[in-house]
Amino acid sequence: MLQFDESENQDKFDRLIMSHCLELARRPLGKTAPNPLVGCAIAKNGQIMGEGFHPGAGHPHAEVFALREAGEKARGATAYVSLEPCNHYGRTPPCTEALIAAGVARVVIGMIDPNPLVAGSGVAKLRDAGIEVVVGVLEAECRQLNEAFIHRMLYHRPFGILKYAMTLDGKIATTTGHSAWVTSQSARSEVHQLRVACDAVIIGGNTVRRDNPFLTSRRERDDNPLRVVMSRSLDLPTEANLWDVGEAKTLVFTEIDSNREFQEYLRQKGVEVMETSTLTPGVVMGNLYDRGFLSVLWECGGTLAAEAIADGAVQKIWAFIAPKIIGGEAAPSPVGDLRLTKMTEAFKLENVSMRTVGCDYLLEGYLESVVNSQ
Repeated sequence: MLQFDESENQDKFDRLIMSHCLELARRPLGKTAPNPLVGCAIAKNGQIMGEGFHPGAGHPHAEVFALREAGEKARGATAYVSLEPCNHYGRTPPCTEALIAAGVARVVIGMIDPNPLVAGSGVAKLRDAGIEVVVGVLEAECRQLNEAFIHRMLYHRPFGILKYAMTLDGKIATTTGHSAWVTSQSARSEVHQLRVACDAVIIGGNTVRRDNPFLTSRRERDDNPLRVVMSRSLDLPTEANLWDVGEAKTLVFTEIDSNREFQEYLRQKGVEVMETSTLTPGVVMGNLYDRGFLSVLWECGGTLAAEAIADGAVQKIWAFIAPKIIGGEAAPSPVGDLRLTKMTEAFKLENVSMRTVGCDYLLEGYLESVVNSQ
C-alpha cells in the first residue's frame, strides 16, 4: 500500500493521487483499443486502499479493480479516476453504480469522457447520489494520455502520428537511397517504444522495396502493432520481413484486381490482403477505425506522407533530427509534394516540444486544425 501525507492542502493531495492514477493507466499502453487508458485509486486517511487500471476491451474497468482491492475500506473514502466513470451498460455494468454501492464519499475525476454515452452523465449520477465530485484534476495530462481515444470519439477515425528521421538539412536518405541509419540507436529505441503504444504502423510499397523493415517493437509478440502496407500495384518483392507473420501480423491494402497472383502468394504466407476501389490514406484509416484501432503510426516515405497529411490522416508529428548534413538536391525529404505555392499555406504545428534523445533531437507537435478543434 502506498502512503501519502494528507496533511498538505487537499488540492495538492488530489493532484498527487491523480498522478499515480495516470501511472497506473499507462501500464497496458497499446492494448486497450478501442477503449481508453484509465487508472483508479481509492484513498482514505492518506493511504491508497485499492488501485487498478483498465487492461482492455471486455475486461472490468479500472474502478472495479480498485474497489475490489479496497473492499469495505472504500466506504467513506475518495475514489480517484483519470476518466469520468461510465454510466451505461456495455460489456460491463456502469462504474457509477459500483462506486455508489461501495459507499465512497467523494470522487475526483481527471477529465470528462468524450463518449456521447457518458459525457457528463457519470458525474450527474454520482452527484444525484449525494457524492461530492471534483472534475478537472490534471486534466491536460489526462487528455494527452487519451488523445487518441478523444480523436476517435470526435472524428470517427484513428489518431494518426507521422514519424520520420531526417538530417539537419532535411534529408531522410542519401541520393542513392541509403538511409541506415539517419539517427542513433537511442532514437531507434524510442521509435520501438512508440510502436508499442500504437495499434498499427503504415508504410508504402517503396519502403518495403528499399528498406525491407520489420516494423516491430523488438519486444514480445503482444506488443507489436499490426503492420500495414499500402500498394496500388502490388509490385513488391516476394521475400520480405513483413511476409513473416510469426512475430507480428501484416495487412496489405491494394486496389481491386491488382496482381492477383501476388495476392494469392501473400495469403498463403498468412498475410491479410484487403482490396479497395480507391486506395487512399483516408480509406485505410476508415478501415482501421472499423477494426477498433485508436493510434496509427505512419512510418512511410515522403510521397505517402504527403498524401496522408493532405487527406487528414495525420494529427501529430514526431520528427527526429540528427546533427548530420548529407546534402544532395535529389536526396529525399520526409514529406513530398503538397502542392503548396505560398508560405502562408504551410501546415502549421502547435503545442510543439523538443527534447534530446541520445545525440539527436525529437520534435513533437500537433497539426493546427487538430489543436483548435479539441
